[in-house]
Amino acid sequence: MNEADALDILQAAIWTIIIASGPAVAAGMVVGIVIALIQALTQVQEMTLTFVPKILAIMITIGISAPFVGAQINLFTTLVFSRIQSGF
Repeated sequence: MNEADALDILQAAIWTIIIASGPAVAAGMVVGIVIALIQALTQVQEMTLTFVPKILAIMITIGISAPFVGAQINLFTTLVFSRIQSGF
């Protein structure tokens, strides 16, 4: 294994992390922006008003996107094991 192989695996790992966390992060951002707009319009500054809906949206998104995330992690695992099997 040389530096190029290590960098390829590292790049694939980082890309897998970005793709796997993308749906949850996007849901949290969308709900956060909507709640921030509602708070700005109504001038209600309650901390739990932002926290609880974000957590619920993230949990629902994780439940819905779990097969996609699992497939991405499986793809990365297959890549790493195939490179180990072939001797890099």
